[in-house]
Amino acid sequence: MTTHKVGYLIGSLAKGSINRKLAKALVRLAPPELAMSEISFKDLPLYSYDYDADYPPAGKAFKAAIAAVDAVLFVTPEYNRSIPGGLKNAIDWASRPYGTNSFTRKPSAVIGTSPGAIGTAVAQQNLRSVLGFCNSPQMNAPEAYIQFTPGLITDDGEVTNDGTAEFLRTFMQDFHVFVARVRSVLPKDA
Repeated sequence: MTTHKVGYLIGSLAKGSINRKLAKALVRLAPPELAMSEISFKDLPLYSYDYDADYPPAGKAFKAAIAAVDAVLFVTPEYNRSIPGGLKNAIDWASRPYGTNSFTRKPSAVIGTSPGAIGTAVAQQNLRSVLGFCNSPQMNAPEAYIQFTPGLITDDGEVTNDGTAEFLRTFMQDFHVFVARVRSVLPKDA
């Protein structure tokens, strides 16, 4: 049984984020073949190409953390019909300078939750566009736009609705299959 290291990024920096709750649920529901670990980006300064010649320690550490995993899972809210600025900034840090993109050939998936009826559909489409430019193979199905209702997910990541729990479990199983398939044709060291 091959275990794949998956780094997950939570788009919201808020401690009480509902997407943080969703991420905890996904970790709980992930198959054992996915070793899940959060990659935080809260300490990154705003990206500027002025740093390209000499990345600060936070930038180097973040870029190295992305490079070290086999796949990336993005768990993001939607801010003003797009992804949060902090998440975009993190992607810029990991994908720059030109020729050192940590997302190249790295499988990824996108999911998010919001109180709104369309979940995070527009933000996810925006993020997929960015990841396409970063040459990150993406799991495009199933799409997962979770409408968050009070009590749907506890603070420790327990999903209280059986149908939602099963959907999220299936999402993570499908992500595992996708990562294994991509890694079989695009090995990490290739």
